Amino acid sequence: MKKIFSLLVLIITINSFSQQLHQLVNPMIGTGGHGHTYPGATLPFGMVQLSPDTRIDGSWDGCSGYHYDDSTIYGFSHTHLNGTGCSDFGDIMLMPTMGKPTLDNKVYSSKFSHKNEKATAGFYSVKLDNHNIDVRLTASTRVGFHEYTFNNAGQANIILDLNHRDLLLGGEVHVINSKTIEVRRESEAWAKNQIVFARIEFSVPMNVTDIRSNGDYMHSPENEYIGGTQTAISFSKKVKKGEKILVKVSLSPTSYDGAKLNSSEIMDWNFERVKKEAEKLWENQLSKIQITEVDKNKETIFYTALYHTMVQPNIAQDIDGKYRGRDNQIHKAEGFDYYSVFSLWDTFRAAHPLYTLIEKKRTADFINTFLKQYEQGGRLPVWELASNETDCMIGYHSVSVMADAMAKGITGFDYEKAFEAAKHSAMLDHLGLEAYKRQGFISMDDEHESVSKTLEYAYDDWCIAQMAEILNKKEDYNYFMKRSQNWKNVFDWNTPFMHPKKNGGWDKPFDPKEINNNFTEGNSWQYSFFVPQDIDGMIAAYGGDEKFEAKLDEMFNSESKTTGREQADVTGLIGQYAHGNEPSHHMAYLYNYVDKPEKTTEKVHYILDNFYKNAPDGLIGNEDCGQMSAWYVLSAMGIYAVTPGLPNWSLSSPYFSDIKVNFEDKTTKEIFQKMPVRTMENFGINSNYIDIAVGFSYNEIIPVPVIQADGKSFKDKMKITLQHPYAYAEIYHSFDNIKFEKYIEPIEISNSTEIYSYCIEGARKSDCIKGQFFKKPNNYTIAIQSKYNPQYHAGGPEGLLDGINGTENWRKGDWQGYQSQDFEAVIDLQKEQMVHSFSANCLQDSRSWILFPTTVEYYVSNDNVNFTLVGSVKNEISPKYEVNKIQNFEYNSATEIKAKYIKVKAYNFGKLPEWHQGFGGDAFIFIDEITIK
Repeated sequence: MKKIFSLLVLIITINSFSQQLHQLVNPMIGTGGHGHTYPGATLPFGMVQLSPDTRIDGSWDGCSGYHYDDSTIYGFSHTHLNGTGCSDFGDIMLMPTMGKPTLDNKVYSSKFSHKNEKATAGFYSVKLDNHNIDVRLTASTRVGFHEYTFNNAGQANIILDLNHRDLLLGGEVHVINSKTIEVRRESEAWAKNQIVFARIEFSVPMNVTDIRSNGDYMHSPENEYIGGTQTAISFSKKVKKGEKILVKVSLSPTSYDGAKLNSSEIMDWNFERVKKEAEKLWENQLSKIQITEVDKNKETIFYTALYHTMVQPNIAQDIDGKYRGRDNQIHKAEGFDYYSVFSLWDTFRAAHPLYTLIEKKRTADFINTFLKQYEQGGRLPVWELASNETDCMIGYHSVSVMADAMAKGITGFDYEKAFEAAKHSAMLDHLGLEAYKRQGFISMDDEHESVSKTLEYAYDDWCIAQMAEILNKKEDYNYFMKRSQNWKNVFDWNTPFMHPKKNGGWDKPFDPKEINNNFTEGNSWQYSFFVPQDIDGMIAAYGGDEKFEAKLDEMFNSESKTTGREQADVTGLIGQYAHGNEPSHHMAYLYNYVDKPEKTTEKVHYILDNFYKNAPDGLIGNEDCGQMSAWYVLSAMGIYAVTPGLPNWSLSSPYFSDIKVNFEDKTTKEIFQKMPVRTMENFGINSNYIDIAVGFSYNEIIPVPVIQADGKSFKDKMKITLQHPYAYAEIYHSFDNIKFEKYIEPIEISNSTEIYSYCIEGARKSDCIKGQFFKKPNNYTIAIQSKYNPQYHAGGPEGLLDGINGTENWRKGDWQGYQSQDFEAVIDLQKEQMVHSFSANCLQDSRSWILFPTTVEYYVSNDNVNFTLVGSVKNEISPKYEVNKIQNFEYNSATEIKAKYIKVKAYNFGKLPEWHQGFGGDAFIFIDEITIK
């Protein structure tokens, strides 16, 4: 019996090791649903992502170029994004066909079936049904390798179409000879100016058989060249049944010479060798974490998650170190590797902490890349893509990555330079930072997404303070620790929630479930626990451990439904917890801080069990450049970075029985399911921080007072009250910001007024805030016949007559929005008057579906029943005009007209046209101030 048992153990052991890790990867996970991943061939952190494109319309679920629901392939391009919420890439697209060549993508595209499709780490294959062509793809770091098998005899074609997926700003194709082509592609999408060079080599001579070009064209015995913004070319050859044509495509961000140099990564035409080398590289990479698990689906989910964390950021330099910098100039990396694609709002939370564990060298390279971008582009990256700053999302979270690396003792970059760059980002005056620095928070009046920006800036400032402490910079430490407490200025102690502020007071009405422009891709529930830098302070603000635990319970047990704007990112709801988007990712771990680790483990394991599957729709939300998968990898290990910038992990019970981590220094550490969790707190972390940190202390701030009033405008008189959460705080106010007096009782105003206020408690003084109140220029009233979107109410009907004009930043809440309907309202002048001028301000932001009305009409009446058309104003600005613009639709009558009632009608643009990314959707009218003279 003992012999049989030993033999069984030996068989199980042999089987477990014979299954190579790269074979466990299923790149199809995330290609369905809202995962936005791609299935094609790539290497760890490689420049090339060679993958099929089934969507070319820029649609949200087609951001990666591929969606599992599709059945048509348009071609195989060499760059793709992994799980983003914006569409880009798809560069250098090739498509094999048979018969007479065509450059029309509706014709050269092909049907395919998933039963004839295979995707593994470093390899992809598919059969193109229209022409019976088998396609196999693999890659090196900078070269994509195609193998086309033509199963029918006849004319084989390979289409190169540069007008693919995004806007082609300029294309060049140089036919060097019958087997070699050089390509330059400059395009615009999410990245406004992306430049890619490529060298294409055929295994056999090919003839040019068709050309599309609206630019330069030249033909000579030595070189055939086409260029322009419409650029495509077909190459053809007669083939026998079963004949293969192989193609190698090397990329470079710098030049034709760079692409030629990079082509040396694959010197021969041995497809199988290159495929095996790709698999070997993935095997080495994935073996950095080895798990023991009998459930094959769980193994696949884990190793695919680990794989998805390793397909970006992407190497963005040639073999010789040359790269295109943020200044669009060519530079050479010295002593580090230069990378691109930094989705930092997502990845600072789990992906980069994971990299500090298993990619310490790359972490230093990433930071050196940040510092070069700071030097060459003027500031640290926010969301960098192909040497372009997209300014997508919020915060300056590159400082989190740098602070985390410093806290964990990772070297290989200049700490002083990193601090300089971090401080520079924090001291800018854009994106609400000017108000944040001046008053300690961002108001709706200052900037959209004001609550989220306040909270995330405060965390980033704490990160800078940690860097200052490591570098013994006491003054900087104190300054940024003060700023790191600004979360207290948007915490409403009455509700209690993180609450948007407007004009110095809490915005009303308030619904914590509402997704609106005061939060970034979320609502107050999903942001009210984002104080990772001061968790003890946050718990105290909620009233202590029990109340904080109850608040967490309430969030997880609430109705899984949001209100307000439809937000496709907010998925994977457990109550108001939304695992499909990043702001929620740390929340399950907060139970640890009130000594309820069993609740953390219960919630974490529920998410691991239910929100990750071995299926195309196996991700509950966007992959977001590895963040969704990094959460899985760390949580399955039983560790998570609730506060990147601290050299420890927050813990849960490990998901697998045994986890082995092989570090870059050739050491190995293990996590066992039943090991004491406290022994895991510093797992894999260098303890140098303890020796480096000075141990500074700081003073706690006192929150700013709150200015409460019925509105921003009033007719006759209005009372204003000043409030503060601290019972012993003294509130002071002023009307000129010079002479302040102690606040005793509500203040009554009868004229337009500015009020300044701060509070004092002991030796502590808060920042000073301001409220502006406007007396209305008239006593007109308005009856709106249309129904505005609750998201865009501008304070209600009277907001259209209050004398306060909205700005181009409509997200601040000063505009009324009407979707799929015309706008109609009647203004009561209260008495018959002579009028001659009629105007209404409207706004256009085409990308956000907000378009100018086609026409605005003005009518007059004395009885509010019979109206006479006075005049109309037609819009003459194209809906394709993309810059936010305000237009005053003003009509001036040649003669004065007696009237008591004025009717205003604005006609909606209607359905969005085919060229618009929201084709078929309903346009908005945005209207603010109506003026009658």
